[in-house]
Amino acid sequence: MSRDYVALNRTGDKMPLVGFGCWKVDNKDAEQIIYDAIKVGYRLFDGACDYGNEKEIGRGIARAIKDGLVKRQDLFIVTKLWNTFHGKEHVREAFEKQRQELGLDYIDLFLIHFPVPLKFVPFDKAYPPGWYQPGGNKLEYERSPIHQTWPEMEKLVDDGLVRNIGISNFNVQSIIELLSYCKYKPATLQVENHPYLPQKRLVEWVQAQEIHITAYSSFGPGSYIELTEQGKTAKPLLEHENVESIAKKHGKTTGQVLLRWAIERDIAVIPKSVHVERMRSNLDIFSWSLTDEDRKTISKLDLGLRFNDPDSYGFDLPLFS
Repeated sequence: MSRDYVALNRTGDKMPLVGFGCWKVDNKDAEQIIYDAIKVGYRLFDGACDYGNEKEIGRGIARAIKDGLVKRQDLFIVTKLWNTFHGKEHVREAFEKQRQELGLDYIDLFLIHFPVPLKFVPFDKAYPPGWYQPGGNKLEYERSPIHQTWPEMEKLVDDGLVRNIGISNFNVQSIIELLSYCKYKPATLQVENHPYLPQKRLVEWVQAQEIHITAYSSFGPGSYIELTEQGKTAKPLLEHENVESIAKKHGKTTGQVLLRWAIERDIAVIPKSVHVERMRSNLDIFSWSLTDEDRKTISKLDLGLRFNDPDSYGFDLPLFS
């Protein structure tokens, strides 16, 4: 595969197949890490209000532009609307706060983070607000259906503030409902996807609707060791003997094998690394291919094992059940 991007529906914007994920990028290091990633060659950066580091990410972007490493139009910036801002009266103010923290005139792709409308939390009470109300210990929902949230997302497009809009952690049923009334079809769906959880039918169906898939957690349990029991007990994909044997055969790293497996399915990936050499390695996945035998070997790893599940975090929300 020589193509390193996908063209999004409606706009035709070229979204890189390999981007840089900003979840769990430490605030004190974020500016330099983003700057380094741009210098290495990353052009897509995937962030969110919930990650709590958009101000620092924006500084890294601004410094790279100032130093002439890139122009704004060379970058593809993704961020997400948090659950507590689904109310139609809060979508724009939440977006504007994020845009200002990033220091950008527009956002390339704005996603609904989860199809979970939670009670609004004012910025001066907590930002980012998290899952609970400040001081609370249970989820408090509000009556903010997606059919009211989505038109507010579309208005951001109409006003030139957002190029593309999309969704994250939605299932087929919720997408069908969205497609029944939307003016602008979602450009992308972002979901957990790795050999332990390939979600083959979801991927095939969504792609058939001309909605592109972005995978998060391409390396499996690594980011969830301290968050869930599954993260602690699952064998790390980066150390799995099946993946190691494929990597050795091709003279590649296990990380490169896992990312290559995704893009061969036309799925974009957003790996994160704080090390420059690993950043380079994660980008180097276009000049070689897996064999049919490799793909069959990887397909045997499917355990239906999900790591990013709110129910596993004790939130009493079996979102994917």
